[in-house]
Amino acid sequence: MSGPNIGIINYGAGNLRSVAKALESLGANVLVTADPAEIAAADGLVLPGQGACDSAMVALEAAELTESVKQAIAGQKPFFGVCLGLQLLFDYTEEGGAECLGVIPGRVRRFPPGLKVPHMGWNTVELLQPDHPVFADVPQGSHFYFVHSYYPDPASPESTAAVSDYGLRFCCAVAEGNVVATQFHPEKSGPVGLRLYGNFLRMVQSMA
Repeated sequence: MSGPNIGIINYGAGNLRSVAKALESLGANVLVTADPAEIAAADGLVLPGQGACDSAMVALEAAELTESVKQAIAGQKPFFGVCLGLQLLFDYTEEGGAECLGVIPGRVRRFPPGLKVPHMGWNTVELLQPDHPVFADVPQGSHFYFVHSYYPDPASPESTAAVSDYGLRFCCAVAEGNVVATQFHPEKSGPVGLRLYGNFLRMVQSMA
């Protein structure tokens, strides 16, 4: 069976190539694109991101990609957000006071004073939805790689798929229907990170 066609949404953020290489190594056919037609045609989508939420929203709007992303998610297309791609799913971010995509109710908050930011490096992750297909065969307490100064705060606890601890216990992954997103970087997290991406590709194929 040939791999699924995965669209990586290109709105000018960094880190696109490393995500693409990770998915290609697992057999996916990857297209880095800012074309709404190609986004609509993909079997699954990945929204990576580095930098600031507010400027990322400006970039998405300027590229006329905001509605494409929302429509794809509403149409039940499998979707994986990474780092900033997780934060952009929420209603609002304290970073620049920006409105975000509003896919998942809640807001993105800055780590409280007294903590060194960005939170950077390896940290353990506690899975709250270990039976979700994207977390299949991922050991509880696995280490993943983080780089962030803000964290997501879902309005509903049921949205939280995993938590980590950095001065406070915070949501580091969400899962709702066809949407999965992680605050950490799977492509920088070694074999266990690739396992997440491999599981996502199987989820895409199962939903085709």
